[in-house]
Amino acid sequence: MSIFRALMEKPWTTEGVVDDVYGVDLKSLPTPKFGLRVFLVVATVVFSLIVVTYADRMLVPDWRSLPIPLVLWLNTAVLILSSIALQWARVSADRGRVDGVKSGLLLGGGFAFVFLVGQLVAWRQLIDLGYFAATNPANAFFYLITALHGLHLLGGLVAWARTSAKLRRGVALDKLRLSVELCAIYWHFLLVIWLVLFGLLLLT
Repeated sequence: MSIFRALMEKPWTTEGVVDDVYGVDLKSLPTPKFGLRVFLVVATVVFSLIVVTYADRMLVPDWRSLPIPLVLWLNTAVLILSSIALQWARVSADRGRVDGVKSGLLLGGGFAFVFLVGQLVAWRQLIDLGYFAATNPANAFFYLITALHGLHLLGGLVAWARTSAKLRRGVALDKLRLSVELCAIYWHFLLVIWLVLFGLLLLT
């Protein structure tokens, strides 16, 4: 009878199970941080599917790899600096250093804008050389990968702009600490994703 009852039990109605699955109390986790975690999981799945599709498609004989513009190396260095700057802002926020937060946010956002401009420069260089998206699957994948990553970075800049605006209005640092932390986490995520994608482009 107890076995039958166990089989008929609805686990999704049991309280307290979800909180302990990963050793994290989800009830105590701030909503923005939980939302970011969910978004990062979804984004990771999307980029993973693109990587798998890319690796599979390049085995077809019609694949013609395109040259890697030098500016992409510079863009990678700029994105690394952007991530470091956001981490600086995060550490400064934890230590209550407003000046450090301001400098870190300013540099992090500035480097991110430079990165996006650099990506457009890379596009322009390839187009001038005749590497159009419709010419070859490798070209199409390159534009798709860089565009999708750029869109994610633009979304991060929206959150960065809102946090920076609140800081300029004089909002207490205690109320901004979470926003700065989330920006830093998101930037680190985008950096890792870009390093994986750039490494994939180099290997092919």
